[in-house]
Amino acid sequence: MVYTFREYHKSKVLTGHLRMGGQNPAGERIDVTSQYFTRGNKPWIGVMGEYHFVRDHRENWYRELCKMRAGGISVVSTYLFWIYHEEMEGEFLFTGDRDIRRFVEEAQRAGLDVVIRIGPWVHGECRNGGFPDWLLNKKFLLRDNHSDYMAKVRIWYEKIYEQVQGLFYQDGGNIIGIQFENELVNNAEHLLALKNMALDIGFHAPIYTVTGWNSKYGARIPVDDVVPVFGAYVEAPWATHTHPLPLSIHYVFNEARNDAAVGADLMDTIAEDGWQLPYNRYPYATCEMGAGLMSTHHRRVRVSGMDAYALALVKLGCGNNLVGYYMYHGGTNKIGKYSTLNETKASGYPNDYPILNYDFHTALSEYGEVRDQYGLLNLLHLFIHDFGETFAGMEYVASTQEVQPEDLTSLRYCMRTNGESGFIFINHYQRLAQLDDLNHVVIDTGSVRFPAMNIHGEVSFFLPFHMDLAGNMLEHATAQPLCRVDHTFFFVAIEGVETEYRFTDGRSFRPASKEPLCIGDIQIVTLPWKEARYVRKIANTLYIGRECDIYEMDGQILAIQDGSYSYEVWDGKKFVMHTVFRSFSQARVTFESVEEPFIPRYVEELQIGGTRKCTWKRMTVSGAEGFIEIQEQYDVAQIYADGQMIADRFYDGEVWRIPARMLYGKECYLVMSEMKNDFYLEN
Repeated sequence: MVYTFREYHKSKVLTGHLRMGGQNPAGERIDVTSQYFTRGNKPWIGVMGEYHFVRDHRENWYRELCKMRAGGISVVSTYLFWIYHEEMEGEFLFTGDRDIRRFVEEAQRAGLDVVIRIGPWVHGECRNGGFPDWLLNKKFLLRDNHSDYMAKVRIWYEKIYEQVQGLFYQDGGNIIGIQFENELVNNAEHLLALKNMALDIGFHAPIYTVTGWNSKYGARIPVDDVVPVFGAYVEAPWATHTHPLPLSIHYVFNEARNDAAVGADLMDTIAEDGWQLPYNRYPYATCEMGAGLMSTHHRRVRVSGMDAYALALVKLGCGNNLVGYYMYHGGTNKIGKYSTLNETKASGYPNDYPILNYDFHTALSEYGEVRDQYGLLNLLHLFIHDFGETFAGMEYVASTQEVQPEDLTSLRYCMRTNGESGFIFINHYQRLAQLDDLNHVVIDTGSVRFPAMNIHGEVSFFLPFHMDLAGNMLEHATAQPLCRVDHTFFFVAIEGVETEYRFTDGRSFRPASKEPLCIGDIQIVTLPWKEARYVRKIANTLYIGRECDIYEMDGQILAIQDGSYSYEVWDGKKFVMHTVFRSFSQARVTFESVEEPFIPRYVEELQIGGTRKCTWKRMTVSGAEGFIEIQEQYDVAQIYADGQMIADRFYDGEVWRIPARMLYGKECYLVMSEMKNDFYLEN
């Protein structure tokens, strides 16, 4: 069957219309057009990952930021939780794990830009959305332009500025963006007041953002003063019920950015007073694409690598020109002086989250372990970094037939093009459903007809047409472009699709896997899908880990996984194997059933939803290396070491892994509350 597209109409790119942009001392500029961001006067797509410095230890920051950089992240975003820094009114804390200046400097050392999300209200599953308790006890209106509230916000902003002064882009630093508030949908005047206050204090950055969702008309924002950024999650653990949700809309292609408006065909598209967010004034930017999700007590979710990869690929096909993940790196909540700092029903919020655990089931775990998202998402990141300058100017073009998520038989596809060249996107994946196999799929862009393909299994990919490879015009390829190193272009073979490269001069090639194909003065190398997820490009050198994830730190090539490791290095003509021998002794754990040794400090977490029987086990760990595993089923589990709770978790169906170093040499106990049929758990 032949699949075609709707007619392409080139949009006018607006420039200089937003009160934004800036220049660093080297003369490089960052600006914002209506279609894409620019850097050095060239279209630029940032890849942004959220990592909360206060939810980790400062001695880990640099190493974890290096891992993020190796995974293709170019910008790290982070919340500043007010309650973490001023738990007691007037007593500010920006030292230790709360040292925002050190974190920004470590990010710069790792080669990352930074977006600081300064609130004052931020949510992030934090107690009071990040507001200190003392602020809630004030008698004035919050999240509003009330003079007393704004006076407190000014103090908060000034204290942040004292910490980050001199680290902004205009100073030669790496802070390129600032986000104000979070999920404020109906108060543009307040958002503008926050920006003006920040500018008055000294917060100058090229990019200012606010979240644009949570209203069917789009959030009400100060139109030309900020860029609205959007999100997309594959589940909704905050939903109030315990039933399965409808199939996610985020696995079909459409141009909707605002999640609240998707599928709302019976709703008005313009508010009664005429308000509608003017999307065509801004590039499509995201800050909360769910690379993972955090379970609530009543809804336990797991996000797979393909869940995240297919989601990100679909949004890229739909025009996303700032790729932003929440979270990219998990973390661990702190416990405050007067309360826990997690969101709970007891603190007036609709959900119960773990006291400590903020792992988020994402690309990098709270302890820095790798999940499948890490390597899969990097397939997109490598492409963005090497080809984003051209790709950013390409616009979304829909298929001739609109597909709904419940349709498991139709092809899901779209195109991004500039009218001459482009990429077709195909997503044959729907979370929690199985799509029908499709045979003899022929994609016709209007200028190029791709050969027939069979689309089977869970695959999600994009293919180029009229792609310029250093002066060699590729008519089309049935492999996914990955990256470029000098005159070698790397592609990824799509599982189940025969790889072919056809050039406009009529030549056609079907090379063997990993064998260089020489075309004039360039080479093309096709990598197998399973190996490509381990590709890392570091300082213009391409590496492939041998079933391990490598990264660079202080000039060394390291593996995230424990023990010895091997990797291949591309020398310009072939791959050369390297092996690093590293001693490693996996710790062992033994469990011994015991009676309750003490009354747990946070017993209320074990009894969420009513009285539950608790089971205790003494844990003995043989060494400090590696991870120990807890495979039992439970409702809530907590681990105590020398009397202090060091970890907790809501059961979600997966094995719980804990670093042995946290337990070794300590008196440790595991307590688990009984599981009842009172929460949603995915099969």
